[in-house]
Amino acid sequence: PVGIPVLGAIMRQTNIAHPSRHLGLVQASERPDLENYLNTVADSVEAAVDIEHLTELAKPLPAVTPGPAMPPPAQSIAIAQDAAFAFAYPHILDDWHSAGASLSFFSPLNDEAPEQSDMVFLPGGYPELYSGQLAAAANFSKGMLTAAKSAMIYGECGGYMVLGNGLIDATGSKHKMLGLLSLESSFAKRNLHLGYRHLTPHGGPFSQAINGHEFHYATTLNSKGSALFRATDAQGAKLPDMGLMQGNISGSFAHIIDQAL
Repeated sequence: PVGIPVLGAIMRQTNIAHPSRHLGLVQASERPDLENYLNTVADSVEAAVDIEHLTELAKPLPAVTPGPAMPPPAQSIAIAQDAAFAFAYPHILDDWHSAGASLSFFSPLNDEAPEQSDMVFLPGGYPELYSGQLAAAANFSKGMLTAAKSAMIYGECGGYMVLGNGLIDATGSKHKMLGLLSLESSFAKRNLHLGYRHLTPHGGPFSQAINGHEFHYATTLNSKGSALFRATDAQGAKLPDMGLMQGNISGSFAHIIDQAL
């Protein structure tokens, strides 16, 4: 339409290309040249875009009332954090910390075990890219089996698969996982699962209804145990129950976003 200002155009350039994979862009933490790359992108934008005019056109966003904070599921929580477990939402961790929970972090890829805690949280990420390394992480495995004797353990998406018996990677190779849930999953044949989810817990670490989303290509080959969540989609249509619970161990393919109103 007439009257829309053109503030610039950035031509296709190989030096600002960034690789992607099946769940989106390669993570920033995986680029050893991240600072130089961002500077290169910034220089390209500065040279091609009228930044001053863009700034003049910018307006404050309307005020948004935040939803209720997510109460912490435990008083002390050990959280896996590295390239294989990188999908924990910062606002969820901030809610837990603000409510008084003690958070500690460990790296399964560096073969670290969780600190002694009331709960261990394995977030989503890319375990399928590191399944052999995770299978060989003896200290991580030993620490998780020790934690399972006294702590709640919860995994979502990638973390959920690592809690299972085995994971088949994209090449068809099977890797032994932690064996804390009766679950086997596979990436040998991709099957997209995508959408927002409203989740009502049957048990596990969460006591209230929560909102989440599902985005993965994994196929569940077999699973056994009690379902963790009753689920509906964003339009309220009923979905099959999600996840598994076996004693104090639980998980699902859903990523938790916030507490449902």
